[in-house]
Amino acid sequence: MPGYPIVAAIDFGTTNSGYAFSTKNDYDTSPLKISAASWVSGSTRLQSQKTPTCALFDKNQVFHLFGYEAEDKYSDLFLDEEQDDWYFFRRFKMELYNRTDYGGSFELKTSDGKKSMKAMDVFAACLKYLKDQLLNTAEKQGVKFVDGDIQWILTVPAIWSEPGKQFMRKAAEQAGVPSKHLKLVLEPEAAAIYCTNLPIDKISADSGSKMTVFQKGTRYMILDCGGGTIDITVHEVQSGGVLKELHRANGGDWGGTSVDRQFEKLLQELVGKEVFKQFKEDYIADILNLYRNFELKKRSIKDDNEDMVTITIPPVIQQLYKKQNKGVDPNDAIGKKFANVSLKRDKLQIPNKIAKDLFATSIDAIVNHVKDNFSKESVKGTNLILMVGGYSECELLQRAIKTSFSDKKVIVPFEAGLSILKGAVINGHAPGIITTRVCRFTYGVACNRKFREGKDKEEYRVKGSKGDSRCANGFKIFAPKDRSVDLGSAVNKFKFHVSSAKETGIDLPVYASESSEPDYVTEDSCQRLGILTINMPDTSLGIERSAEVEMIFGGTEIEVKAIDTKTKMETTASFNFVG
Repeated sequence: MPGYPIVAAIDFGTTNSGYAFSTKNDYDTSPLKISAASWVSGSTRLQSQKTPTCALFDKNQVFHLFGYEAEDKYSDLFLDEEQDDWYFFRRFKMELYNRTDYGGSFELKTSDGKKSMKAMDVFAACLKYLKDQLLNTAEKQGVKFVDGDIQWILTVPAIWSEPGKQFMRKAAEQAGVPSKHLKLVLEPEAAAIYCTNLPIDKISADSGSKMTVFQKGTRYMILDCGGGTIDITVHEVQSGGVLKELHRANGGDWGGTSVDRQFEKLLQELVGKEVFKQFKEDYIADILNLYRNFELKKRSIKDDNEDMVTITIPPVIQQLYKKQNKGVDPNDAIGKKFANVSLKRDKLQIPNKIAKDLFATSIDAIVNHVKDNFSKESVKGTNLILMVGGYSECELLQRAIKTSFSDKKVIVPFEAGLSILKGAVINGHAPGIITTRVCRFTYGVACNRKFREGKDKEEYRVKGSKGDSRCANGFKIFAPKDRSVDLGSAVNKFKFHVSSAKETGIDLPVYASESSEPDYVTEDSCQRLGILTINMPDTSLGIERSAEVEMIFGGTEIEVKAIDTKTKMETTASFNFVG
């Protein structure tokens, strides 16, 4: 089956976002011939292939600007004291992490905490902007296309829940991306695919020409370190270069922005919570410049540097301190509490040890989690760690991983920060690279099963439609946790009946559990994801209607297939995880 003429990928990140694309002809000639965006900050003229994930909406909640332009415009509004009617959002992607309610009541607060908008509208507007920018860039490069020519790829963290993934799909649909032409790709898998296509000299600076990183049988860990999440997956290279997942995707919220939070805590200790609170609320242009400066500084902090670390700080912080402390110079007060720390004019100088401590919580969590992964039986024989994502460019993190896992080969590939975006494009052209995944949870549905006398809880006993005793809240398992599942396959198939003669469908609550064998959906390990709906519009057979249902695993998203047991025809079935 021929592929799409064009593959276009959007990497919607916690800290930064970007897009990239390539044509089928370019891919066939050179898989790494990928066009990416180029963004320029108006205030600093900083140029990069990603732009900050922030958006600006006007007083009517109409989208206005994204990225550097949104930051600069909002800064100008503050200088002119015209910001109150505008909606500015920054680093809001992590609001989807570990969330349970993705429905219409899900709103995002603006960066100043004073207003809010529907989360779906914010995400959709941002995705539409990135989509339109991509299309405009492609047209300027002479790429010709019509509707249906583009395979759209949207990257998502591997540790996101099914509702989180569906939320992003719905946001993309609202942004004008046809669902049938949209594929979600897991971020660490995209990075792995990118790495497998790199020439040896681009994989690692110290790679020898004889090194064959991705030969059959090689087991490696992808350590995807982004701004918000840390995602870990483990693959084994199979015949033909396809990849098999050995251990379920896992991770946590220990990304680069957690270092920013520690930096904010340090500033609060130095100048006081009230001063810093006023600074964040009333001097948005300065706070944005502070974040930009610190983002650059983070990459230059080294482990073995004995020199002082100098960070550019807006002078207004000192002015606020003096105002709240009756003219006391903040440098004098800081010097009494912190040895070798000074704040003069626009420069904060701190010992390198204090600078490194800002990373300690994040790095310790990452190292401990990687150690836990290597202790698993399914990960045995894995001797290679590929560090990808923007945070992987941090020298402190690299050294911590290399020191803690000295028996492993640790590689930071060329363009680690763009590996996800470019790998997503390659995956769009070659979708069959990942062949097997491991279930992160036990997936199933709530059902009224046959009551087991002497075993089931008496309070769960209910009367069935045929007068028999049934057990409510049963957990019917479609796939157990840690089960290895081939792409596009089902583990179990079950038959479900309508509960009344006039029902035109079957609604099954879908659950995920941390337990391998949950008995009831009411157990603490279980979380409700949403509803599985099976359409049964023909009511002529009354209560004698049923459907055989399969959940299809192995892909980025769970799919469902239902067959009417009487007609043997496939009937419409779908998940609703968002509401």
